[in-house]
Amino acid sequence: MIEEAERDGTLKPGYTIIEPTSGNTGIGLALNAAIKGYRCIITLPEKMSQEKVDVLKALGAEIIRTPTEAAWDSPDSHIGVANRLVQEIPNSVILNQYDNPYNPIAHYDTTAEELLEACDNKIDMLVAGAGTGGTITGIAKKIKERCPQCIIVGVDPIGSILALPESLNKEVSSYKVEGIGYDFIPKSLDRDFVDIWIKSTDKPSFIMSRRLIREEGLLCGGSSGTAMYAAIQAASVLQPGQRCVVILPDGVRNYMTKFLNDKWMESNGFMEPERNQQGVQKKSVTGLTIKDLGLKKAVTVFTSTTAQEASQVMLDLGFDQLPVISSNGHLKGIVTLGNIVSRVASGLSLPSSQVSQVMFKFQINSNSKFREINVDTPLDSLQEFFEKNSAAVVTERISVNQTGIAFKPIHILTGTDLLSFMLSNKVVI
Repeated sequence: MIEEAERDGTLKPGYTIIEPTSGNTGIGLALNAAIKGYRCIITLPEKMSQEKVDVLKALGAEIIRTPTEAAWDSPDSHIGVANRLVQEIPNSVILNQYDNPYNPIAHYDTTAEELLEACDNKIDMLVAGAGTGGTITGIAKKIKERCPQCIIVGVDPIGSILALPESLNKEVSSYKVEGIGYDFIPKSLDRDFVDIWIKSTDKPSFIMSRRLIREEGLLCGGSSGTAMYAAIQAASVLQPGQRCVVILPDGVRNYMTKFLNDKWMESNGFMEPERNQQGVQKKSVTGLTIKDLGLKKAVTVFTSTTAQEASQVMLDLGFDQLPVISSNGHLKGIVTLGNIVSRVASGLSLPSSQVSQVMFKFQINSNSKFREINVDTPLDSLQEFFEKNSAAVVTERISVNQTGIAFKPIHILTGTDLLSFMLSNKVVI
């Protein structure tokens, strides 16, 4: 994609590459940008692992995190933010892996050829996860030309809408496996090349990834487990001697603190909780509420507070985020230290900018999906929330009227707070 953009004059020396990504394409672009001398800005959903962020930063890329729950066409999504940046930053380009024809062409010219050469031009089934669609589209097109009878199997997480027929797809929702599935159909994905779709879920995907690591010595990522789990189902139709190729697109380096970690697996319900020395399972949090956590009173900042002042408060107190309130004390959003640093470093905001310009805004009205969490919220209802969010603002109602409910923040609850409580009290969700 970079080479073609250079050839047609879209990308020139001194330009800035901006890319919305789930991480791996961003790493490839950042690597090339480092070698070729381009500035690189990556917009990345909060869901994506810290390890990806660390690698991107090591390559010199600037990172802007976006809310995982934001729809692809929302101005707050990683795609929406990238589109805004390219309008604001002179001499910048989005290579746009989702629509770029050279995404699948790269796999048509290289990945597919490698597979065919390794398999002596005999492939009976190919199984691959679908994200932007570049991998499965490019490989499938070439293999269908050489092996017309080859069955192409696409794998799509439940919560995504890439699979066909449409009846396979349920409501758009979050999932933990990274890098596959979307809430829209990328132009890089040509679904006509896929013969069969299999929907996947998180738990068997991560368990299979851990099996591939332990039993096969393949240090692969979570989406690799997704593909292998689907392949075992799909390959049941093959005859002895037929060949099934499975694409394992990611390594474990990006997920050392996620599915490779037993505590992470347990806290997300993907592994049985630990048992004590007598073999008794740890007790549940059922019946406990946020009130039982004994959280400290929330420290807040106003919408008019400067980014520099908010950053200093967080640094002094060791916080990563602060609730933002209006002059009358109503909750308006949350500001994170990471987002302030990203926006100031990229020149999108100044240290003197108001917090209202760098915060994540809460849409609190009668039609919004704002999740109210208060001191009486049961702890066992928070697991799904923390799959999508890193922190919760515990609120108290101030008023209710026709336009909605006004809240004031009273505590901040992070996933770390909840996990620490569970470990210290030997309870599980």
